[in-house]
This record gives sequence, C-alpha cells and structure tokens, in this order.
Amino acid sequence: MITDISQLDLNKLYSYADYLSWKFSERVELIRGKIFRMSPAPTLLHQEVSSSLMIQIGQFLKHNPCRVFHAPFDVRLALKSQADEKVDTVVQPDITVVCDEIKLDSRGCHGAPDLVVEIISPSSADKDLHEKYDQYEAAGVREYWVVFPQEGSITQFVLNNDGNYQSTRPYSFIDDIASVAIPGLVIPLKDIFPKTLQEPEGEYDVKYRSL
Repeated sequence: MITDISQLDLNKLYSYADYLSWKFSERVELIRGKIFRMSPAPTLLHQEVSSSLMIQIGQFLKHNPCRVFHAPFDVRLALKSQADEKVDTVVQPDITVVCDEIKLDSRGCHGAPDLVVEIISPSSADKDLHEKYDQYEAAGVREYWVVFPQEGSITQFVLNNDGNYQSTRPYSFIDDIASVAIPGLVIPLKDIFPKTLQEPEGEYDVKYRSL
C-alpha cells in the first residue's frame, strides 16, 4: 500500500488505477502518466479570486443544467476509446463547469468539461500554461480561462473548428468577460479582483503557447 508519495518513483508513468490506490494526503495531478505535485495551500488573493468567480458562475447556473465545481475535483481527460482505469491524465482545475450530466460520476468528471478555470501562481504557471493547456486543448475542453490574480487579468482560450485554442486579449478590471461555452454568462472583472492587489510574489517567466 502506498501511504506516502516518497514511496513512488516520480520518473515512472502511472494510470488512473494507480492514482486510486494511493493513500497519501498530498494532492497530485497526473498528466500523460507523469506525477505533478500540487502547490501548497493557496494564497489569500488566490482564494478571494476563486471564491468571487465561484459565486458569479454559481449564481448564473442556478437555473441552468450546467454545474460548477471547485478544487479539489478530479477531471479524467480520457482518449476516446480509453478505459477509465487506463486514463493517464487526472487534473484538479480551480473551477470546472460541466453541462453534460453523463460525464459526472461519484469520482468527478470523466471527459472534457465545458469550461475550466485555472488561477495562476508563480509555482503553477509553467504547468498551467503548457502541460495543462495542451491536455485541455487535446481533450476538447471548449473554453479555458487563465486567471492572473496578481495582474488582475484573465485570458480566454476558445476551441475553434479545427480543435485548436484561439486566445483573446487579456481582460482587465474595466472589462466584462463573456463565456462562449456557457451562453449568457458575463462577469464584470471589477467584481472578481480586489481593488488593491498584493505586490507580486514572483514573475511569470513563461509565455503562452500558440498565442
């Protein structure tokens, strides 16, 4: 029985079946079978932004068949013919919106959500903007919001007809962001970000892919 992450070979590739067998408390994600350790407890700013987005999205979806979930919530991104236990990508987005009830089960979401939101920190930026970006695009996640809390901005990625993400300009305090995957969902960013932002704790030294 695996009760501590130190018992695992972090250079090895694992599956969802392996993931389910682990009994340690540390949160991890699997991306193409590789283990990614998650950041420790999020900052106050991260929590404020996450809570504000959850409230706005949740209120809009009250009378909508789509459902919203916050982390930790497992999303299994499977290939079309891949059996559940063989899935090798299991992620925990900060916010997940699923409109197809069939994709939901007692363990989370099996398949591509309609909207995924990741709130960036310096320690997670590379993973969120590269590995997870690639997996969300390949799996067919229709819309991906990348939130930069320190900068007070959101960049929106939407799948085009070729299955590739197209990005918008960054939205800031003065803007409203309108979802493409969830028609009618419009959020004023002034209601999301604190008026006074904390000083940056680090720099985001990675660039978007395919901007």
